Order: sequence, then C-alpha cells, then structure tokens
Amino acid sequence: MKAFAVTKYKGPVQEIEAPEPAVGPRDVLIRMQAAGVNALDEKIRAGEFKQILPYRLPLILGNDVAGTVVRVGAEVRRFATGDLVYGRPDARRIGTFAEVVAVAEADLAPSPATVSIEEAGSLPLVALTAWQALVERGGVQPGQKVLIHAGAGGVGAIAIQLAKHLGATVATTASGGNADFVRELGADIVIDYKTEDFEDTLSGFDLVLDSLGGANLEKSLRILAPGGKAIGIAGPPDPRFAREAGLNPVLRLVIAALSRKVRAQARKLGVSYEFLFMHADGAQLGRITELVERGVIRPVVGRVFPFDRTVEAVASVEQGGIRGKTVISNP
Repeated sequence: MKAFAVTKYKGPVQEIEAPEPAVGPRDVLIRMQAAGVNALDEKIRAGEFKQILPYRLPLILGNDVAGTVVRVGAEVRRFATGDLVYGRPDARRIGTFAEVVAVAEADLAPSPATVSIEEAGSLPLVALTAWQALVERGGVQPGQKVLIHAGAGGVGAIAIQLAKHLGATVATTASGGNADFVRELGADIVIDYKTEDFEDTLSGFDLVLDSLGGANLEKSLRILAPGGKAIGIAGPPDPRFAREAGLNPVLRLVIAALSRKVRAQARKLGVSYEFLFMHADGAQLGRITELVERGVIRPVVGRVFPFDRTVEAVASVEQGGIRGKTVISNP
C-alpha cells in the first residue's frame, strides 16, 4: 500500500510502499478517506517524543482517521464491513497517512452523519484533546471562566465551542484577523496576542488550556484564581504523565525535572499545573459525535490536500497560519 513515512528522525516525510497492517482479533481495518494533520505529526518527525514513544523506523505518520471499514477482527462486535468510522489510534499504533490502517475497536466511533468525511477526519485528536482537558481533567462547570490559547487553531477552535457548551465564560488569544472567527465559535473575550498582553487584561480564571508552553504558560498561571488549574498540551511533561506512560525510573526523574520549575511556580501561586498527552478513547469520541450531530460542535477545516500531496500537507501545518485543521483526503 502507499503510505507517507519518516525513515529517520528529523528527516523528510517520504512516500513509501508498505505492507498492509496486520488485523488483530479486536482490530478494525479502515480504508482511509480522510486524515487530519496535527502539530503532533511534526513533533514526532522531529524526534521530540523518541524517548517516551520509541517508534520503530520507518514510521508511517498520522494520528487521525475517518473512513470505511473493510475488514474486522474475529472479536469485533460494534462495527461491520461498510461502516463509516473515525478515530484517533492509540499513540503506539499511529500510521493513518496510508491507504489502509488497523485501529483497535475501542478507539473508534461511528463517523458523525451530519458532516463530510473530511470534517470527520479533522476531529478525533483535537476534539479528544479538548474533551480530556475541559471535561476529564478540568471538570468545567457553568459560570466558570476558561482561557483557551490559540483559539483559531485546531484544538482551540473545538475547545472554545465545547467550553461554551459547558456553560463557561470563554476567553481566547488570537490574531486580530481571527477575532470575528473565534467570536463566532463562542468566545466572549478575544485578546489580540500581537498587540495585547493577556496578563494585563485577564484575572480570576478557573482553567487555562495552554498550547504554547514557556513564558506563555508561566503568565497563564498568574491569571488563575486560587485553586485554578493550567493544563498544558505543549509541555513540559509532569510526573503524572511519566507514571501513566509506564516510563522507567530514570526517565521519570528526567521528566520531573523538566516540569519542576513550573510546578513550583504554580504551588507558590496557589494553583496547579498538569500536562495532558491525550489518549485514544472511542467512548469519549462517541459523546463528541453526539455533540457534532446536534450542532453543538462544528468541525473547522482550513485546508484540504489530496493524499498524493501529503508531504505538502505536513509542511503547511509546520508553517502555520491555517484556521482549524489541515486534512488529507483520499475519497
């Protein structure tokens, strides 16, 4: 089958011929019709996760898929040949930039009936990230104040809509050119990051979803109310992540050191910091499907590339400036 892979870390994305994946008893083989392109794909290519996710090279990239079931394992009960499904494969089994991909049944959900296959393919990773940050970790309640950074991006565009649905007052950072766009998504307060400093304007927030890290994360801690929480998806990773990932003791110590400064700053301010590396979850994705079909969450696709231009699609995400998601289409 045709696929797009990296043969060495920091090397280029290349088209390769690869064998079709094996289908285990609880796996679903999917003909890929759409695959979202994420910043995570570039980070994996660059080797940023090679210590905690030791992939075997060459590695087919891709963390989102929507498509048609072509075969199911002997123990699969929820899906059958011909079903339209979507999902984010387990982090150890990525590889959706390929003509077919095998995904565990537990990581899939029926594709939303009200959107295109490209829109469905844009959703799994970013929608699950938003859900796990705001619902699973953040426990956002009506009346709370939530700041979502980079509101016009892939995660931000979905997180704004979900936070608004949960009843929060939503602030976001975006460029001036995207201000009306993020307001249409549900943002109550828009900070133009090019001309304004959100720390000068915002205070008393219950939750921050930070996708930038560094100084932006440190400032985010200072706009939280006592007891508030900052959830980072750009790092640094924290000890909880190291435990849940089953990393060896040496790596746990290294990761604890990486986040020690920001965790100490949070404690001093009476707030907390958590790192989120989202996990595959078909049940959560099923909840998201319901919200999409009710019109609560609208997928945001900024650009679509044909499958044979996957290399260009990955490069476009690295360059930035796209509203929502870039999607690879293979109808």
